[in-house]
Amino acid sequence: MKRRQQYGNANRIGKTVCRLREKRGLKQKELLAMLQAKGVDIGESGISQLEGQNRAATDIEIQALAEIFKISIEELYNND
Repeated sequence: MKRRQQYGNANRIGKTVCRLREKRGLKQKELLAMLQAKGVDIGESGISQLEGQNRAATDIEIQALAEIFKISIEELYNND
């Protein structure tokens, strides 16, 4: 598994999204499909960039991610 060398600073939730996705055994493509099913307009590179904190997350994406992972929006910002 390829590990990211460096994170960007375009959002504060990317590390958490990556950790939660991996913890649940999801591939990026599976998370992508779940987001798209919720009406989020995002592509494969968008997920990678979001997790790498190289692009900002929209409010719609943040809400959908919280729903998918069954956590509060505040918990997405927890980078422990």
